[in-house]
Amino acid sequence: MKLTRAGLETDKALFMAAGYQLPTFDYEKVRANTLAQPIWIHFGAGNIFKAFQANVMQQLLNRGVMDVGLIAAEGYDYEIIEKSSRPHDDLTILATLKADNTVEKTVVGSIMESIILDSSNEAEYSRLKEIFANPSLQMASFTITEKGYAVTDAKGVTLPSVAADFDKGPEAPDSYLGKLVSLLYHRFLQGQLPIAMVSMDNCSHNGDKLKAAVLAFAEAWCSRGLADEAFLSYVQDSAKVSFPWSMIDKITPRPDAKVEAMLAADGIEELEPVITSRNTYIAPFVNAEECEYLVIEDAFPNGRPPLEQGGIIFTDRETVDKVEKMKVCTCLNPLHTALAVFGCLLGYELISAEMKDPQLKRLVEIIGYEEGLPVVVNPGILDPKEFIDQVVNVRIPNPFMPDTPQRIATDTSQKLPIRFGETIKAYDRDPERNIDDLKLIPLVFAGWLRYLMAVDDTGNVFTPSSDPLLEEASAYVADYELSETAKDLSGLDQLLGNEKVFGVDLVKLGMAELVKKYFAEMSSGAGAVRATLEKYVR
Repeated sequence: MKLTRAGLETDKALFMAAGYQLPTFDYEKVRANTLAQPIWIHFGAGNIFKAFQANVMQQLLNRGVMDVGLIAAEGYDYEIIEKSSRPHDDLTILATLKADNTVEKTVVGSIMESIILDSSNEAEYSRLKEIFANPSLQMASFTITEKGYAVTDAKGVTLPSVAADFDKGPEAPDSYLGKLVSLLYHRFLQGQLPIAMVSMDNCSHNGDKLKAAVLAFAEAWCSRGLADEAFLSYVQDSAKVSFPWSMIDKITPRPDAKVEAMLAADGIEELEPVITSRNTYIAPFVNAEECEYLVIEDAFPNGRPPLEQGGIIFTDRETVDKVEKMKVCTCLNPLHTALAVFGCLLGYELISAEMKDPQLKRLVEIIGYEEGLPVVVNPGILDPKEFIDQVVNVRIPNPFMPDTPQRIATDTSQKLPIRFGETIKAYDRDPERNIDDLKLIPLVFAGWLRYLMAVDDTGNVFTPSSDPLLEEASAYVADYELSETAKDLSGLDQLLGNEKVFGVDLVKLGMAELVKKYFAEMSSGAGAVRATLEKYVR
């Protein structure tokens, strides 16, 4: 069996006999409608988009709620389109890995067209300009990672590619953002047509990040006389161009070899993953958990598809913010980070396996229910306790999810201030609460310091996951070894007092001493991490 449109027609009975859910809508009709009257184009159609939004759209197409499909575009790694999407006629197999040890297999076919965002490719770029010139287009959405919205480096210096596009103007920019804003400018020239620019990336206030990037280009081009001066007003007018906030939550690890083998055993051919020249790992299938949330600010100046009929939640900006804080600051992300740090130290290779460890399971339960939940921001549309219940009892323990502590440990220094710092701030603001009651959040901080030593609990060296502050932060523990000898830990105060790393000054708050105490115990020798967990996690 082949994952192509022709293959679905030829081998439909075989696919169905193997348990695959197939698209049931009229493909030719939907494709014709989409090409003529596009309503939704998505940039960065990676794993989460194919597993979530594209599957929601397929459900609506199957039910007859929608008769227009999706358009996918890629502006960073063109080989994603050339080597994965187009060879399979934009079809994807979604393997939903359920906690009850079953796998739901779906052929997702809601993407009607895939395009390369390359301003030097006349055919591809002209098609994109044609789409953006169409009054029917309601939204352009994005999963291009938080880094994709950056116009400056960490020191605030404009990125070279962006600076070049600031001077070049909207005709043929080279940077990802420049190309996107150029398409928006083309839409402006057609009569200031309205559109929603919807970031769906997993970062705080994502709409503002996208808006800031777009405004930077608009201001640069208008100030240099490279664009109509009214373009800046167009971008700033929310009645014409909106930048809704959103919160997305669905675990979609990289395509797993076990899933590939399972699908191949069904008789499906040519499923081999491809590593592109830009080192992107892609495959014609995605594996994901069953649970999914997408909450979007309902700000669409040109209308929007009825995605709420597929489970996507539309609400106001304040509620999106509350949902995001609930997830990121309390109910999911802090628990993941705690497991990542200690999982690397204790030699675990799967997050799910850690939930069979009594101390680690109890660790996340206390951080979630006892330390975080009392100060959680309740969004009203989702119940925080029920959310944690699902995370602790269903989502993280799911044995089918091939997610690793090493992956989750990536960029930990960037995650600590939001995932733990906000809870500490809430305790500090509340006169009825005492920061000294927080015992295990400091233990995670100490675990991270111990992790920076790059030696696991058996005494073996390991390679920490990538992190922009890894070298700088590791320097603070470079002189420490696994030893019972008393240590002078005052050298850690400069790091522990860094609000950018922890969200608060742990020294001023009086938490640094507890963190150092835990760190000393965990670095007292081989097996000390486990001994410390057994001592304090009860």
